[in-house]
Amino acid sequence: MAKLPIVTVGDPVLEQTAEEVPRITKKVAKLIDDMLETMYEANGIGLAAPQVGVSKRIIVLDVGEGPVVLVNPKIAASSGEEIDVEGCLSIPERWVYVKRATELEVTGRDEKGKPVRIQADGLFARALQHEIDHLDGVLMLDRMIAEAEIIEEPEVEVAELGKGE
Repeated sequence: MAKLPIVTVGDPVLEQTAEEVPRITKKVAKLIDDMLETMYEANGIGLAAPQVGVSKRIIVLDVGEGPVVLVNPKIAASSGEEIDVEGCLSIPERWVYVKRATELEVTGRDEKGKPVRIQADGLFARALQHEIDHLDGVLMLDRMIAEAEIIEEPEVEVAELGKGE
């Protein structure tokens, strides 16, 4: 496995519709492995092939329950909606509010080429929609409702009280 460079906003591959993957070859399997390593190294929860400069319909995700790989994913059904904050490995240090469906059914193929159907909600549903958008050349900025301000906890100096007085 190898860590791949992540392309950032402005790279034309992020604005293109990615190509279908006709079959899982050794080259595709290696790309999937490399994408997973890259996602984990970048502390991400999802990564689409266009984000590593490859215009193929492949996404990898891990929202804390183990890796999920989808080849040629399609949203078969969706329901509900919510607005929440998203970030993106291809748009570093930027957080925006995006409206997404709360529940999804996604179809596609796994890393072995077998058909899969996934029911998702919560963060998993949001991450799937975000990554599938990448395959269609859509960035979170295209769906942005507003900028989000992430406030980091200030570093607090702890004073030693009662000493030296």
